[in-house]
Amino acid sequence: QVQLAESGGGSVQAGGSLTLSCAASGVTYSSDCMAWFRQAPGKEREGVAVIYLATNIPDYADSVKGRFTISQDRTKNTLYLQMDSLKPEDTAMYYCAAKPWYRGRWYTANEYGYWGQGTQVTVAS
Repeated sequence: QVQLAESGGGSVQAGGSLTLSCAASGVTYSSDCMAWFRQAPGKEREGVAVIYLATNIPDYADSVKGRFTISQDRTKNTLYLQMDSLKPEDTAMYYCAAKPWYRGRWYTANEYGYWGQGTQVTVAS
């Protein structure tokens, strides 16, 4: 059974940085990918970044490319999202998720069977 728990959200001024963490258990490192999604009020859940656990290869949404960095630490069973140069439009609830890498497109939320409870990020202008 996969269990995910996010932490590290908070409030920050535009231009600032935050690092989100996702403690994971039960993931399969040889075949899973893990992703960060976000959802702002009234909007659909949006894929932000993914990392393929076996190869450590990342991918990003265009909206965060060059500002966010996804990484994993297998020794701590933890996924990270380093967020720099934050903008007010980055304000959202952030979730981590896991699925087999071969199941659908990484940015499609419905393909993921495991989710954390979310952590709020608020960026003030």
